[in-house]
Amino acid sequence: MIIGYARVSSKDQNLARQVEELEEFGCEKIFTEKKSGNSFKERAIYYNMRKKLRFGDVLVVHDLSRFGRNKQDIKDEWESLMKDDIDIVVLNMPILDTRKYKELKGVGQLITEIVLSLLSWMVEEERERIRTAQREGIEIAKKKGKYKGRKKKYHAGAAGKDKIIYDEIVKELKVGISVMDIHRKTGVARSTIYSIKDELLTSSVNAQ
Repeated sequence: MIIGYARVSSKDQNLARQVEELEEFGCEKIFTEKKSGNSFKERAIYYNMRKKLRFGDVLVVHDLSRFGRNKQDIKDEWESLMKDDIDIVVLNMPILDTRKYKELKGVGQLITEIVLSLLSWMVEEERERIRTAQREGIEIAKKKGKYKGRKKKYHAGAAGKDKIIYDEIVKELKVGISVMDIHRKTGVARSTIYSIKDELLTSSVNAQ
């Protein structure tokens, strides 16, 4: 069976282009996920798909970064798939198509290892370049007094669904519900809940 996997790093990104390419390739089933590649082990949909892959299946992805954002994750996952006799096709790098080397195992393995090492290194280097540029941009903005940090989503002045969630978090905090329990209930990051909690404490102190 030919199975496609498409991933983007955030909910506001579009999967359409990847899905279209996978459909054109002939994928019989496509799994999609909106999840950061930073923590490969947290990608539930990928792992659900991975458990379904069987001997002789073909896994198709747009590029190597779909497997993760660092060299070791990519290498480990590739080797795991090979060990289970699952073929891999990387659409933006045709040389990475393990089906081509069935009769030339030694040559195929050598080519794959060289290209995989190079590309996975490039993925990691690009990721680090972006992080460095972001850090430098923030430092420059701070020096110029223009950096305001990330815009808050859940706050007293929020609207719609965000305001409902904010009010729920505040209510739960005020009755002593733990941050972890609120996180599990609302899905809001614990750091955000702690920030709201600190704001409430500050307001309470200032009001006294």
